[in-house]
Amino acid sequence: MNETGLKSLLEHLPVSWWEADGELRVIDSGGGAFGDRGTAQRFLDTVRQELSDPPASGVGRWRARFDGRLFDVRWCPGTPRQGRSRGIAVEVGAGPAAHRCYDAFADLAPAPAFIRDADGRHLWANHAYAHLYGTTPERVIGKHVAEVDSPVDAARILALDKDVLTRGKPVRHTLTYHRPDGSSGQAAGHRFPVQEGTETCVAGIYIDISDYTRALHQRREAEESLCALRDHSGLPCALISAGGRIQQASAAAAELLQIRLSDLVGRRADSVLAPASESAGLWRGWRDLIVRRSRRIQTSAVLVDAHGRQRRARLHLTTVGRGTARATSVWAVVTHQGIAHESHPALTASQERILSLLAVGRSNADIAISLHLSRQTVDYHLSRLRDLLGAPNRCALVARAYALGILVPQSWPPRSVTGTPSPRGT
Repeated sequence: MNETGLKSLLEHLPVSWWEADGELRVIDSGGGAFGDRGTAQRFLDTVRQELSDPPASGVGRWRARFDGRLFDVRWCPGTPRQGRSRGIAVEVGAGPAAHRCYDAFADLAPAPAFIRDADGRHLWANHAYAHLYGTTPERVIGKHVAEVDSPVDAARILALDKDVLTRGKPVRHTLTYHRPDGSSGQAAGHRFPVQEGTETCVAGIYIDISDYTRALHQRREAEESLCALRDHSGLPCALISAGGRIQQASAAAAELLQIRLSDLVGRRADSVLAPASESAGLWRGWRDLIVRRSRRIQTSAVLVDAHGRQRRARLHLTTVGRGTARATSVWAVVTHQGIAHESHPALTASQERILSLLAVGRSNADIAISLHLSRQTVDYHLSRLRDLLGAPNRCALVARAYALGILVPQSWPPRSVTGTPSPRGT
């Protein structure tokens, strides 16, 4: 092929050639990589700045970046004429527009990214990667890993690079790195082989997950503290979903209900409730909690254990999950509980009022007057209550009412847990 044919071929390839004088002024140029002689001159000026000591003889070869593009440069000084030199630049990256677009995207991407050669020297790094080390990309590119990372980190990084180059496949992993101030951080991402010209290099793109990992650690610590408080407080408690299913429970709750903890978690909460006259009020309070009309309530319920025995318990219910229209779950804590007993018919409102007046010390006649009942009716109710609660006399009846949780402890004047009001004057 003659010289004219060669020049014509070069005009269609990503290649540029030039001839320059001793002052590196372009005398002649061509090729498809640069559109005109002015661009070739700018390229040569860039090369002169990057290469402080051009080769005096022989053929020099190196890589150069120009306008966001990577070139493989060969320089033949002193030939073919005295004081003149020739050179050729072959583009080894993507086309100009695509490469510049990719560079802008990669440089400003929030995810740290880099490219290193097989020896561990940085060929490229974006701003996010340099920010991890408290510096700029210009101060990272060209430096060896050992000049950027600590000796321990550098050895581990080089080992990872070598593993990727040996296997020739991408690797996803999480790694720990050290910042300039000595603090440690964590990053997760991919490391993979890339082709830079004729050389296989290692590229990586990562996301800094230090804050995320720290938040997870703090959450685990909070959950562990809550579990320790839940299990060692001795209080029966359970976390109940808005749909009414038990999500968590303490060992004390499982013991109270005479059921294994693993069997208790996952059950519906209403399966441990006995049918009681105040259940309608309990569910109204529950709905108020879920729709956030109330944040916490105190109520009572009759619990039934695995053996069918019942006991009345005082419950504190508190919502969980802020910032949402509905509560996601509710903590239920038993603060007071009566003794376990066989099921008996629910007490009527009159019977609960009679017990409250009996606990004050009122006589049968006084109770009859307060409730506007006949003496015979009061006697009948008291006899019926002694049979229901298994109490032989008046004192035992009052004690039994407190033990079973029918009357509210630490309350004076006495009142029932269902909130049945006592007559005035008690």
